[in-house]
Amino acid sequence: MSLYKRLRGPADEGAPIEVATEPSRADRLRLAVQERLALDMAEAAEQGDGWKSEVRERVAALLAAEPDLGPLEREALVEQICAQIVGLGPLQPLIDDPEVSEIMVNSPTQVYVERRGRLYRTAVRFQGDKEILELIERIVAPLGRRIDESSPMVDARLKDGSRVNAIIPPLALKGPSLTIRKFPHDALTVDDLVRLGSMTPQMVDLLRAAVRGRLNIVISGGTASGKTTLLGSLSAFIPDDERIVTIEDAAELRLQQQHVVSLETRPPNLEGRGEVTIRQLVKNALRMRPDRIVVGEVRSGEALDMLQAMNTGHDGSLTTVHANAPRDVLSRIETMVLMAGFELPVRAIREQIASALDLIVHAQRLRDGQRRVTHVTEVQGMEGDVIVLQDIFRHEPGQGCFATGLRPRFLDRLEAMGQFLDPKVFQGGGGRDG
Repeated sequence: MSLYKRLRGPADEGAPIEVATEPSRADRLRLAVQERLALDMAEAAEQGDGWKSEVRERVAALLAAEPDLGPLEREALVEQICAQIVGLGPLQPLIDDPEVSEIMVNSPTQVYVERRGRLYRTAVRFQGDKEILELIERIVAPLGRRIDESSPMVDARLKDGSRVNAIIPPLALKGPSLTIRKFPHDALTVDDLVRLGSMTPQMVDLLRAAVRGRLNIVISGGTASGKTTLLGSLSAFIPDDERIVTIEDAAELRLQQQHVVSLETRPPNLEGRGEVTIRQLVKNALRMRPDRIVVGEVRSGEALDMLQAMNTGHDGSLTTVHANAPRDVLSRIETMVLMAGFELPVRAIREQIASALDLIVHAQRLRDGQRRVTHVTEVQGMEGDVIVLQDIFRHEPGQGCFATGLRPRFLDRLEAMGQFLDPKVFQGGGGRDG
């Protein structure tokens, strides 16, 4: 039984499909051809692009029997039907659009995208909730994940690494909602970020030395501020001869190095068993002889295990945290450590944080949609019960990103690791908003 029928219940099984608008002749043709090819849908989904050419030929042959279709209309229908069978249906053109960074399906008639940091409503339409639910199920099923009334939300990924989140009734009150954060085919490098104005060359010089010099770095920011992109670009500075273990909820990091082990969490099965959490994977990673541990995002009790790893010889670790400012990072991590279930004194937690973390790199999405690194902040240690922070670089509206002129205390550590920085890196000034 389909997910749509399970959610609607037996009383509605004979009801007509909900439609966003009255289906056009093209929609009716599309549905008719898809029904003719229904037996091949599963096989097509499994074989993907290898099956696409044959699907295309069969679709074109079926539509050739429709004399009223013009060449352009016929070609458009072929593309739509092929996208429905071996792609993501109505969303496939948005997936193929390189300018679209995020796709948000609120309802069959409300599909939004993000382009260059701004939201736009599109003309894309689904025939109804049933079509959205079927698409969600088609995305998550090959990954061994499920979504139904007992587990009505799921995180998943597409073959290209794009991140997918879906939530359905009863949690989504107005019908199923689908969000896709696209993964760029060519990962952005620090040079790209400098070109886009997200960072300054001086920041890059410092962060390159910090990664190679094995400082522990937390990348912070709000939702869609570019944390994962920044994490991926900074990880490119890790030397090729080091063993890297990455840990993520939905694997999306694509590191350039050869010696990389990628770990991914697992949700519970139908019986509620078999769940594997970030925290369990962090603990296991410590037994895998890692030179570096890269955690996609710390959001719960795994923060304690991450701090302990950083404090026990696993220098050079990288992770991200949701926070609104560098100072908020410390409060968030403190709260997450308490979520580990241990009754630890606040001062002991802060001492762990101050000892483990070296650098906070804070990213922000500005009002104009641009994503910028607004702070590069050193964690200097404790004074009394307070963790001392010092901004090395800071972004001010109207002034751009500039060096504060203060030299970090960790320079001696970097030089001991063979990383020498030109003193000009820390001179006041830098890029201005353009």
